[in-house]
Amino acid sequence: MNNAYIVGTGKFLPNAPIANDEMEQYLGMINNKPSHARPIVLRRNGIVSRYYALDKNGNATHTNVQLAANSIRNLLSDSGLSAEDVDLYACGTSTPEQLIPSHGVMVHGALRAQRDAEVVSFAGSCCTGVDALKYAQMSVLLGNSRNAVVSASERSSAWLRASYFQTETISTDDLASDPMLSFNKEFLRWMLSDGAFALLLQPEPKPSATSLRIDWIEITSYANEKPTCMYAGGEVNADGGVDGWASYPQQEWLSKSLFAVKQDTRLLGSNIVELGCQQMLSVASKHHFTADEVDWYLPHLSSMYFKDRILEKMKEVDFYIPEERWFLNLPHIGNIASASAFAMIDGLLHSGKLQRGQKILVMVPESARFSFCHLMLTVC
Repeated sequence: MNNAYIVGTGKFLPNAPIANDEMEQYLGMINNKPSHARPIVLRRNGIVSRYYALDKNGNATHTNVQLAANSIRNLLSDSGLSAEDVDLYACGTSTPEQLIPSHGVMVHGALRAQRDAEVVSFAGSCCTGVDALKYAQMSVLLGNSRNAVVSASERSSAWLRASYFQTETISTDDLASDPMLSFNKEFLRWMLSDGAFALLLQPEPKPSATSLRIDWIEITSYANEKPTCMYAGGEVNADGGVDGWASYPQQEWLSKSLFAVKQDTRLLGSNIVELGCQQMLSVASKHHFTADEVDWYLPHLSSMYFKDRILEKMKEVDFYIPEERWFLNLPHIGNIASASAFAMIDGLLHSGKLQRGQKILVMVPESARFSFCHLMLTVC
């Protein structure tokens, strides 16, 4: 049977890491006042540093395209390849910088390869990196591509600057007592950050280094059951649908903060763990594995707040993967949305902890309208 292997990784994290007390120096203050929500959100999410493609004046230092292209250059350099060697580029992001052309072809153009290639783009939210990975896996399995480069990149900071936000009246006491309170816009300002990671896929493992065989990838949407939870470029209407920015007059694009990323945190809290465990049990049944067979669990967490809730739910459904078998790097690199899964794969691959034959289960939740990815990797 044909296989697809992750044989290399690359990353690009812009500028120096930014501590919690520096964030507003980069993102700015709404109405020149420090945020009351920021310390509460940060205390709950457990993130202590992150990266922004911004300087302290709020000016962009890199575009999303440049972040992705730099991660690919680093990947190819480490792998001894050039852009001319690549058959397929599959790119995912939730923060593209333009509607047209697609993010992927802009990345391909930035690489200035002296050769044409197949390029596909995936837009959405946190699942887009794994969406791109699945396309690349299938292309390699079918023999359509001798190799494939998959990138996931985010420049969320461009959407988090103070100029995109209206004044929000938030009760600090309510936030402290209920971290899932729906304070929509302010919540995500202190959650998201920038960066890019890339993976190289080939049909054979790398003889001289550790490779990861992709055993399977499962992606499930629950949008048929659940309403929109996270959104940007529109507003939820009275019927629960989303009216996009083009439905509003131009003067309301800023006054309604249409381009701010918003999240219904109550809806998030009541669904994200429940649905994630539901899909995990489903894929475990389909692919015939138990929790005891998982050597490493890599869950993309938007916040460390969810870690204990997931552990409790795993015990409840009798599919418990103990904390010592988890690998997380969220606290030190931040929540990079679609790139977070690749960041964990890269971190574990270079940790020196892997042993041949070990199984790695990766989980990616997407709260936008509740989609989930699970993928299993085998260390080779």
